[in-house]
Amino acid sequence: MQLTPLRRSTPSRYVALGLTGLLSLLVFFIMQPAELLSSTTPSGGDMGAHVLVPAFLRDNLLPSLRISGWSNDWFAGFPILYFYFPLPALTIVALDVILPYGIAFKLTTILGLLAMPFGAYFLARQMQAPRLVATLAGVAGGTFVLMESYAIYGGNIKSTLAGEYSYSWAMAFSLFYIGALLRDSRAGRRFSPLAAVMLAGMALSHIIPTAIVGSASLIYLLHRSRARALITWGLGVALAAFWVIPLVATIGFTTDMNFSPLRGFGAQTGGPLPTELWPLLPLAAIGMVWSLWKRYPVAILLLTTFAPLLAYPFLSGKLWNGRLLPYWFFGVFFFAGLAVGLAALALYRRMPARPAALAGIAAAGALLLVIPPASGLEQSSGWARWNYSGYEDKGPYPEYENLMATVDSLPPGRIMWEANSEMDKYGTPMALMLFPYWSDGHPSMEGLLFESSLTTPFHFMNAAEMSERPSNPIPGLPYSGFDLDRGLAHMKLFNVRYYVAFTEMATSAARLHPEYTQIAEAPPWTIFELPTTSLVDVAQFTPAVYEPSDEVGVLERASLIFRENEELDDFFNGAVEWHSQVETLDHWLVESGPDEWPRVSEGLAGLADMAPLAGTGAVSNVILEDDRISFETTAIGVPHLVKVSFFPNWHAEGAEGPYRAAPAFMVVVPTESTVELTFQRRWYESTAFFISLAAAAGLAVWLVRERRAVKEGRSGADEAPMDVDA
Repeated sequence: MQLTPLRRSTPSRYVALGLTGLLSLLVFFIMQPAELLSSTTPSGGDMGAHVLVPAFLRDNLLPSLRISGWSNDWFAGFPILYFYFPLPALTIVALDVILPYGIAFKLTTILGLLAMPFGAYFLARQMQAPRLVATLAGVAGGTFVLMESYAIYGGNIKSTLAGEYSYSWAMAFSLFYIGALLRDSRAGRRFSPLAAVMLAGMALSHIIPTAIVGSASLIYLLHRSRARALITWGLGVALAAFWVIPLVATIGFTTDMNFSPLRGFGAQTGGPLPTELWPLLPLAAIGMVWSLWKRYPVAILLLTTFAPLLAYPFLSGKLWNGRLLPYWFFGVFFFAGLAVGLAALALYRRMPARPAALAGIAAAGALLLVIPPASGLEQSSGWARWNYSGYEDKGPYPEYENLMATVDSLPPGRIMWEANSEMDKYGTPMALMLFPYWSDGHPSMEGLLFESSLTTPFHFMNAAEMSERPSNPIPGLPYSGFDLDRGLAHMKLFNVRYYVAFTEMATSAARLHPEYTQIAEAPPWTIFELPTTSLVDVAQFTPAVYEPSDEVGVLERASLIFRENEELDDFFNGAVEWHSQVETLDHWLVESGPDEWPRVSEGLAGLADMAPLAGTGAVSNVILEDDRISFETTAIGVPHLVKVSFFPNWHAEGAEGPYRAAPAFMVVVPTESTVELTFQRRWYESTAFFISLAAAAGLAVWLVRERRAVKEGRSGADEAPMDVDA
């Protein structure tokens, strides 16, 4: 039998574009177009709280010519967009110029999912797979997003709806990045900045895909094109340096949520072998063997597929091991697509060379890959409708709207609200995190981006005292039960002005408490005002510097790295102990300070015996802004506690410090009557910004020169075209 020759064919391009486009269209329809294009405020899981971040970027950071900075909206202050990914947020802000904010936000969240089939197709083509094979690999790679066996790891529809849309962005970028690396590694290929741009996009979208794929791409150090790879990495890192360098420099000031790692491999453990993957495993094995036999350059893809699977059982700590698994899942889908594609190609080559035959075989292969997971969808469309219909579409929205309007009418002040999972009926249990989104001057003590603030663990310990059914999301903390007396002591420490009770038990207890004053009702919530406190307190006792004992040897301390649920931040341990002893909250504990300040260690022995300071003073004219805190004091030389989360970017004028203080605040010692703390860029941030600016300028110059060269006929394809276009 005469085989159909492989040659360039316009129909094959149309088939590739059509099938990958149809898969993206299928995903778009699963995500509920009518709701996507409504201007409601998206809700659901973490997504319902994420809406604050791009709005803060638009309204506060960008007007100050910053992309990351400080926000007082959550957790008594936190560094916003230092530890979370700025590119999707910037895209939302850009789209918001021409679209309503809700639509801009929703469309941005699905872009990574829609790009996945095209990224997988591009990757397969750059592996020099024939167009038919690449098409079906692209379809399979895009079909991965339909997986419903997990809802938080990242990459699929359910994870995106849970709030992990940045991960799907980074994953799509990573496919184009790997494909561009493969293309640039071929002999005779001119340098192209595409891989560098995709690397930067990946880094600015999510750090975990960047770590997985970036590490796997180090294999190109062994390749003859390693010089080009080094240039690509240098340019990519430089383009993203404005965010990546500050992230690396300040990562030690994040909170470890101590998430329990996944263990086991079975379908019931949430591990790497869910039942929906089983039918694909034999096909994936065939695709791997077949692609190796065809000598496709799949080494980097094998690494991104199997390295997460092998590392998954051993990983614990700040990097939750479940985040590794999407690349294993994607690899199985992609290699299964290669197997189906190679089989389809073998069949096509034995048929007459007709566009209809090509289209029919491609469509049949695509249906084989798509129908099983698509027909098993049970939750994705419902979740999408719930999220994208928004807060405004929920039945009890008038109650929620009334609460926000009631709070908006109150004088400014921090809010502690009672946590309760029943609030999911308003759109998400996190709905009240949006107090600062809907109202002016009313920060919520609880927020999203838990890892970003050193105050986070202490807030959740406070929430356990103020809630009938708290979430207690960080394992290992000494949570207490519901106790409004202990809670009040901590509310005074945290300068909280309002308490919003939800359950009947909490409401009744607050009404009976003499220091909780009911000031408003917005059923089912009741709002109480707490005793007046100040954002800045004058010390009654000299602060004590926490110095942990050195009884643990160096080798023992090093071994803690490999133990689960161990905390290496010694001051954090001391601060937790201090926070739990409400009787001595006016005896401040600091991480460092002048030599004359007393020292305490584990157990805080002697803290309560500190002699009171002879003189005190008064604080006035306290001003809190997003990047500035100022106050006047008559107590010059006396330590002052500033109840805003510590971060190294805070700089004091008119005072010594700031020193990190328990629970996670700042202590300054005024040297003048007027003290001002400002949130400033540090030297490495300014350096990183200029590195990125120089890289972007250099890239722009290169693109202009290349375009001019193309017009003059001096550039173009200096590489032989791939002869595999079936």
